[in-house]
Amino acid sequence: MKKFSLLVIALIVLTACSSDEETVPTTSTVNINFTHSWDGTLVTNADFNDLKYTNAHGEQLSIERLRYVLSNIYLTKTSGPSFKIEDYVFVDMSQQQSLSLSKDTILPNGTYNLSFVFGFNNEDNQDGVYLDLNSADFNVPMMLGGGYHYMQFDGKFLDTNDMPVGFNYHAIRAADNSDPDNIFLRDTSFTVTLGEVEVVDNEVNITLDMNIAEWFKNPNEWDLNQLNQMLMPNYAAQLMMSDNGKTAFSLQ
Repeated sequence: MKKFSLLVIALIVLTACSSDEETVPTTSTVNINFTHSWDGTLVTNADFNDLKYTNAHGEQLSIERLRYVLSNIYLTKTSGPSFKIEDYVFVDMSQQQSLSLSKDTILPNGTYNLSFVFGFNNEDNQDGVYLDLNSADFNVPMMLGGGYHYMQFDGKFLDTNDMPVGFNYHAIRAADNSDPDNIFLRDTSFTVTLGEVEVVDNEVNITLDMNIAEWFKNPNEWDLNQLNQMLMPNYAAQLMMSDNGKTAFSLQ
């Protein structure tokens, strides 16, 4: 009887240990590389300042600066919970260190969908709270609602007279300030969901690509001769940018 009791106790202890091991959180390394392309051709900062790209409307253009924010980055199990990877990243094509993210996080092996917000949603788009973005002059003036840019994309294009003209394709929260005492703001950030990615042996490597050409073509074909500067206070232009950006990102 005594031996039987000891055997029962041993089985209970082993079962408890096995249960504890099963519930121990698993730490995985998430590596995300941010790449950029023009309809399948790789774009890097070595390609800046060269009028080598042609948009859907037929304008020849160059890229001089491209930087943007992605926030609320999650990996969501196809049949389970979501895991937050990062609050936000500031991607700047001219800064090599900003083109990758490596994060250790609680993330079991399995199949996931990647999701993120382009820019900041209204809850997160609070004026002055992100010190690195303040230092980068990524703020939006209070006359346009404050907060931050979603993207600053600058370059030059050849106009109808074949003369180089600067453009500032800056995406922000849409602001109608026709009545300065009553600014109407509309959240033009958007969520992108991409999949699937596999976490294997507690590591996942993700390449997230932005097709820059999409900002000019889908669903709104962009005429740079008409829409090149002063786009931040242009409420309608901001809505068009938001629509076009939804097809710009893909997993490679």
